[in-house]
Amino acid sequence: MVTISFLTAELLFTAIWLLSRIVVWKQQGQTRWKREAVLLLMYVNIAVMIRFVFFPRALVNGHVQPLVFDPETAFPPRVNFVPFVFLMDYDNVRDIIWNTVGNMALFIPTGIVLPIIYKKPDSFWKVVAAGALVSLCIEILQLPFPSRVSDVDDLILNTLGVAVGYGIYTAANLPKHRSKEVTK
Repeated sequence: MVTISFLTAELLFTAIWLLSRIVVWKQQGQTRWKREAVLLLMYVNIAVMIRFVFFPRALVNGHVQPLVFDPETAFPPRVNFVPFVFLMDYDNVRDIIWNTVGNMALFIPTGIVLPIIYKKPDSFWKVVAAGALVSLCIEILQLPFPSRVSDVDDLILNTLGVAVGYGIYTAANLPKHRSKEVTK
């Protein structure tokens, strides 16, 4: 059995992030600090995702509980392909709302940040597809952990969160686009 603490996971993610940024800086021969500041938004976004996607929400004695990999209980993985079946399995309405809103809210920043830092996702469908791909990767990464469930509901709700985030991004940029059209 292998246990991974939240701190270890975040430090590993930070090391990978910094290493990848150093490689990019070396390839480009320069560091564009303004761009790096914007990329920090995605770093924070992913760091928060790691916390809430892989580690139990409830604290025990004020501490985040570790992620546990046990080869004996990891397979077969816990997967749900039927939409909205497990969503109604919660004990009360508050937990249903928490799960629904939480899954969407976790991905709203992704829908805002993606079009800010990358030029390619320049439309609603591209941003939503990229966000859905991020969510799918997370669901796949959860497969070997018996305390986690890879659930189509999460994929749907995460993708809706990306769509909401892109809507916020578009609404925030609407005045800029209108002022450009007026000056033409």
